[in-house]
Amino acid sequence: AVPDLADVSQESKATQELYGLFADYEQTRTYGRNCLIARRLIERGVRFIELTCPGVGVDRWDQHSGLKEGHERNCRAVDQPIGGLLSDLKARGLLDETLIIFAGEFGRTPMAQGSDGRDHNPFGYSIWMAGGGVQGGLAYGATDDYGYHAIDKKLEMHDMHATMLHLLGIEHTRLTVRFGGRDMRLTDVFGHVVTDIMA
Repeated sequence: AVPDLADVSQESKATQELYGLFADYEQTRTYGRNCLIARRLIERGVRFIELTCPGVGVDRWDQHSGLKEGHERNCRAVDQPIGGLLSDLKARGLLDETLIIFAGEFGRTPMAQGSDGRDHNPFGYSIWMAGGGVQGGLAYGATDDYGYHAIDKKLEMHDMHATMLHLLGIEHTRLTVRFGGRDMRLTDVFGHVVTDIMA
């Protein structure tokens, strides 16, 4: 089934253009193809899909130097394909049942690192979510005036994992795996479901 799945030439010209696949869309082609294949996987019932931002000659969102150029390149590579995926899923009636999460490994410090970079920031971190029961157009939580520490509606990763599992129809306190003689769960002994972000 994989050769048929990966053959995006079967898609209409409008769909390919939506995702940025044409020759004159050099910056969006790689990630656009990945996003389009993701939609095709969703249509075929694949339950979990992970996409990684493509290499664009700079670090993937990890600009310890060259922040402006690096973030611009990353944005050019992913913005149109992500927009295309969200629009396409919505048009096909699949967005409501598909949870999309866009995240990196860390936030970024509000102060410069070196002359033109920013370091990792584990204290204030933003992600976005769409579809899958998430309320659209909602900003949840806030950082301090410097963008350094989360201060309002602060969430830990255990809370995010509990919420993601809930949106997938899984009770996080009951999802355990036997390891080292102990029943372990993704949320350990923590985590609460954040119902405020749900539609």
